[in-house]
Amino acid sequence: MRHGTRPAHGRTLAVAGGAAALVLLAATGAQAEGKGDVRVTKTVVNGGGNVIVGTSKTITYPIAVTIKDDSGAKKITDLSTFNRSNGYGFITWDDDSSCVKRSATTSVCTGTMRVDPGWIADSDDIDSNRVAGVWQVNATVKANDGDYWISDNIARYKVKRASKLTTAIAPDKAAKGSKVTVTGTLSRANWETLKYQGFKGQSVRLQFKKNGAARYTTVKTVKSGSAGRLSTKVTVDAAGSWRWYFPGLASTARVISAGDTITLK
Repeated sequence: MRHGTRPAHGRTLAVAGGAAALVLLAATGAQAEGKGDVRVTKTVVNGGGNVIVGTSKTITYPIAVTIKDDSGAKKITDLSTFNRSNGYGFITWDDDSSCVKRSATTSVCTGTMRVDPGWIADSDDIDSNRVAGVWQVNATVKANDGDYWISDNIARYKVKRASKLTTAIAPDKAAKGSKVTVTGTLSRANWETLKYQGFKGQSVRLQFKKNGAARYTTVKTVKSGSAGRLSTKVTVDAAGSWRWYFPGLASTARVISAGDTITLK
């Protein structure tokens, strides 16, 4: 079942079957309202990293909100997050937060966010893959004296589709100066089908590390073809390991394949 009606800002959308409630909010500009002098002074999402969502594993991550009030911070009373460009979101707050006191007036309160990929396709009335990209955080916080503050756009971060990348060399034993073929496949999570699908038309770097070297270096860049397939020929100069590297996009996670080794005859 697809829900075709978008609820008003701040409401939740029930998943088909009632398994969970998913946040579906209208993106707004930065604004705030409330009572008293309680304020959010800093927000850190997932330790500063991207949130990567695949096709099966439930993902949890923290949002740490620094709250200041002259009576001391009490707790987060509401925490939500959604895509800035289209207003959709499929990540829920666990409806609880833990607070660590930093001073008489300041605490860092952390809420846990959660998404089961099985929820995603029922959380909107568009292609759910469009919800990848830049997200924002809204929160309502409360002080010990009853002051509260509703804060929009207190942080921005990226929610990305997980990706996979493979590498294979044929033949894997060759004479110096001969040519071998390095192949692979770039794919990314499709949140509608909950399967990985080939990712066509992307620039992927082929990298080599000579035996005994400390790091890989880029040899060439190849565009992924139909079904995300990669293929190129290279000249064998030394024994070592070949791999593919995809730097990622705003919507898709960076990924590095495992290395495949070649030896000299």
